[in-house]
Amino acid sequence: MLVANPTAEVIEGLVAVATDIDGDLPKIRLVADEGVLKDVLDDFIVASNAANLVADGTLSMRTADDEVENTLFVTPNSVVALVAAGDKVAGLVTDDEAFVETAFEAHQAHWADAPEFKLRTPPLSRVRETLGEDIGEETLADFDAVLASLSSARGDGDGLDEVTISLLVAARNEVLLYDISKWGEDVGIASKATFSRTKTKLEELGLIDTEKVPIDVGRPRLRLKLGADALVAAAADELADEAQKLLDA
Repeated sequence: MLVANPTAEVIEGLVAVATDIDGDLPKIRLVADEGVLKDVLDDFIVASNAANLVADGTLSMRTADDEVENTLFVTPNSVVALVAAGDKVAGLVTDDEAFVETAFEAHQAHWADAPEFKLRTPPLSRVRETLGEDIGEETLADFDAVLASLSSARGDGDGLDEVTISLLVAARNEVLLYDISKWGEDVGIASKATFSRTKTKLEELGLIDTEKVPIDVGRPRLRLKLGADALVAAAADELADEAQKLLDA
């Protein structure tokens, strides 16, 4: 299935539906405006699920300035144009063989000429697997609970970003900063420097605290702890909401 000129809402919906389906999926080739793709995939929840689909070989993404006005779903058997009317959307379908063949060939060529979109977010399956193995199952359970409580994870006031989430669940489980930042860098979430800067910001705002842990050789390492009473008292699925309140205060 070729998807041409999708809106942000279409991309989000496509990733969500494809993620929820347990059965076989068609191979989805998506050609979108680069700015739209970057904006949508700035949300860790969408991006990490899209990365799962890419890793599975289900989804491929390329970028192009499309001349079509509507979003098109093009298969060898039909063409569907999405048309918005107010707050409603309808799919106008044709299965005319000659038209479908021409459209499919045209969009195949369009796809072949489009540059690949490089998705830098790691697959959520890999994030979860390594978090459980490297940091611990309790931290993974808290991470899952926080993600499930969020509709978006952008870090711009619309949900916490992935580094902040990782640090908060690490602090809830009193994980060493070294361990969570090394895991985050190894899995591809962010660099150790980004984890360190975010830790400093959260510590200055009173969301987390640290204590020094002596080691045999070298400088002491820092153990993360939750700093605010509201966070300490919060259940895992309330952690993001409470943290956002403190960040917005």
